[in-house]
Parts: sequence; C-alpha cells; structure tokens
Amino acid sequence: MAIEFGLLSTHPPTRCGLATFNSALAAELTTVGVAGGVVRVTAVGDDQRPGPGVVHTWSEVGPDGWRGGADALNSFDVAVVQHEYGIYPGTDGADVVRLLHRLTVPSIVVLHTVLAHPTASQKVVLEEVAAAADAVVTMTRSGRDRLLLGYAVDAAKVWVIPHGVTDPVGGSPRPRRSHLLTWGLLGPGKGIEWVLRALARLRDLDPAPRYTVAGQTHPKVVQRDGEAYRERLHRLGVLLGVAPAVTYRAGYQDAASLRALIASADVVVLPYDSREQVTSGVLIEAVAAGIPVVATAFPHAVELLTDGRGLVVPHQDSTALAAAIRQLLNRPDPVPTNGHSKPASAVPTLMWSAVADRYADLAVRLIRASSVTVHAAST
Repeated sequence: MAIEFGLLSTHPPTRCGLATFNSALAAELTTVGVAGGVVRVTAVGDDQRPGPGVVHTWSEVGPDGWRGGADALNSFDVAVVQHEYGIYPGTDGADVVRLLHRLTVPSIVVLHTVLAHPTASQKVVLEEVAAAADAVVTMTRSGRDRLLLGYAVDAAKVWVIPHGVTDPVGGSPRPRRSHLLTWGLLGPGKGIEWVLRALARLRDLDPAPRYTVAGQTHPKVVQRDGEAYRERLHRLGVLLGVAPAVTYRAGYQDAASLRALIASADVVVLPYDSREQVTSGVLIEAVAAGIPVVATAFPHAVELLTDGRGLVVPHQDSTALAAAIRQLLNRPDPVPTNGHSKPASAVPTLMWSAVADRYADLAVRLIRASSVTVHAAST
C-alpha cells in the first residue's frame, strides 16, 4: 500500500534535535510512500523560509495556527505528529490537542519526552494527546513503561519504534588516541562541566585525553542567556588547567562533518544532568557507530548500554566519570570504528530505512482499521 505521510514538527532550517529527527524520518518515509509533506512548526526568531518538502508553516504568531496545520495534514493519508513540550503554542503545548481533534486521517504521535514527574498541566496535556491519537510511539521500552505507569493511556495504542540512525561509520581498528567527544545543542543541564572536572583527574594517562565539545548553543538558551553557559565552561577549563585539552566546535554539524567527528572519537561522553531523558539520538548514533559510551544514568542509557556498549555512571559525579573513561581508554584492544563493539545484528534494526518501515507498517494498520470503522458505521 502506497501511503502519503504528513508530518508535524519543527523542521530545517530550524536547528534542533527534533527538527533533525523529523527531517530524517520524512526523507525515509518518502521512499516507502508515494509522496509526503511537512507541516513545520516555527517560533519567534526562527528562519521562516519554508525548506524542501514543507507544505505549510504553523507559526506561534496567531492564536489559531492549529486549524491550518490540521487542514494541511488532512490532505495526506496519515499524520505523524512529533510531540515535545515547548514547541506548540498554548499552556504546555496544549494547542496540539486541538489539532489532533480536528484531524480526519489516522494519526501517529511520537513522544520525545515522557516525564517521570510532570506538572499537573503537563500530565493532562500528554494524556489528552494520547487519547486523541490513533497510535502513540515511544522510542524505548523505558519510555513505554514510564508512560503506562505514570499516565492514563490505552496500552493497546502504544508502540515502541527506535530512534533511527544513518549508516554506521565504517573503518577498521585504529591506533589508540584518547579522544573524548560530546556533541549536540549546548546549554545548562548538558553536564559538560563534570567532564572538565573528570579531565583534571586523567592527566596522568599517556596520551592524555583530548576532549571535543561539538554543537552550537540551543537557540532558546541564546535568547534567554546568550552564551553565558559556554563562557562558564571556558572559565572552568582554565581554572582546572585542562583548557588546552578541550576544543569547542560551536558551529552546526551537518551529516558529513558529524560522521567524521564520530569516527575520530575513542569514547563518547554523555554527562547529562537530566534523569528524564527516555530518548537520545546522540546515544543511538554512538552505539550504531560502535563507539564506546560513558553516560549518566538517564533511562535510555540504562536501557541501551549493555553487552559491552558502554558504562553508566551516577549523575554529577566527576570521579565516577573519570574512572569509567579511564577503564575504557585502558582496554587492551584499540577501539574499533566498524560497529564490532556490539552484536552486528543490532545495527540494521536501528537504520532509518528499517525505522521507516516500522512506521509504514503501523500506518497500514491504522488505515485498515479506519476503513473498517467507516464501513461499520455506514452499514
């Protein structure tokens, strides 16, 4: 069955993890469907020019943008709605509920955040989103468990489809270089300061680790605080005496530059302060590339870093971070970059093509169920 997918999300030229996810999914879905289009959600300060594939823009300027967004999505066979707090207008993004109720086509809502301790308003909004959707997708089992335990949601609607990744970085084992890497949008809560403190404990290693922090500051953080967080990191590095070992690549990393950067890493470090993160695209990319990971104990890391893929450490603990990094760098074998640090069979299921197939299969189920319902109602 050829399916026309309509997707609702932030989208390039907006630079954020949600936009990157939606762009990759949209590109793959067009290969399994006959056409597709994006309803792009924008905020004040975004580049408002529509990029390729954008059929409608829902701007937060204007109170009824959800109407036009829903009408645009109704021109497709299935609507795929990315859900994240803070991207839709209304209290805790409540306007997306109005959009979902206006849809006349089956809808799949993809949850990027499932809070363990939501406010009353956040809980109500997520429950209403799930009730209005025909299917709800979490990207991890821990996300599904948290959703079903903490929210009033129909379990029959909930599906687990992993976050996709591009083809893993290829190559053969290479000499040890002790290169640590963190990438993604920068801002308070990223936990970079804990890695800087860990570096100060690792100066006895030979070679001493180098650390690259890649990614621009989150646009919303820039609007609120400018580059204050990045400046604090620079000052802390100088104070600890590790500044010469740290490189900040503040520009946006396109797909090619990111692949090269990942290939250069010996260990990916994800020192996030958040205990809520049930999905991490950065974590998935690192695992698929076969790069060992040291991560704090956020849910996705606890779920995924098994079978030698990496180590999980307590939050905000530079001593534990240093010990885990030291353990991985001191392994007797050079770190491979061809995905062999985990079962090879695990990689194909994470590829965007496989993920898109899962969404297509789910869409077919919903379309068929919708047709049966319409037929039953007409008889």
